[in-house]
Amino acid sequence: MADDSREDEPDTPSYKRLSVLVPVYNERSTVGEIIRRMRRVELPGDLDLEIVAVDDGSTDGTDKVLAAIEDSTVMVLRHQDNQGKGACIRTALARAHGDLVLIQDADLEYDPEDWPALLAPVLKGRATVVYGSRFLGAHQTTAYLTHLGNRFLSIAADVLYNTNLSDVQTCYKLFDRAVLDGITIESDRFDFEPEVTAKLLRQGIRIYEVPISFAGRAQDEGRKFATRDTARALAALVRYRFSSSGRPS
Repeated sequence: MADDSREDEPDTPSYKRLSVLVPVYNERSTVGEIIRRMRRVELPGDLDLEIVAVDDGSTDGTDKVLAAIEDSTVMVLRHQDNQGKGACIRTALARAHGDLVLIQDADLEYDPEDWPALLAPVLKGRATVVYGSRFLGAHQTTAYLTHLGNRFLSIAADVLYNTNLSDVQTCYKLFDRAVLDGITIESDRFDFEPEVTAKLLRQGIRIYEVPISFAGRAQDEGRKFATRDTARALAALVRYRFSSSGRPS
């Protein structure tokens, strides 16, 4: 008698390479350590690792640190002037070769040891996009207004797009490259985060969330995301909800 128990299980996709895109701006004291931690991660299966770092016009000597660690695994690209996170993602994506793409900030707030948890749903065929949620896992406490701003943006996304995401602004976003290639990224700065989420949801792509650890920095410790960026992110959520941009063709 045939076993029908596997009929409803998703097909297991075959991925070959993980490209990790790393926007870097004035992170001289952390970028070397985060890349060391990234190289140390044991990727599941036979995945190869490719790191694509973009120095976004740093002025603190970050360029020298990156030059010292560039090799066959780490590709370093450079912007002459500071352009923003979204611009870095576009630059890195144009040179990345992986069929999986992950975003990694250059500070030490996000732990690469969480990569396997992000990869698991995709490698099992359960998802094509996975977000690492800072609010579902262990995390270091942050300023109340920072926390409130992040939660507010997630609630706004849930209401506007009829979803239940807990962390829209998370850095840790993992994509099947084919899904990401179906989106035109327009934003230059931190509004990349709500833009890509909005366009995924507008196309009916379901986002899978997993808990991650998080060690947040304060503004005086080098945190880049500011109050004005919360307003820009909210404006982006509203704009992409009601504009023609991002609709499936």
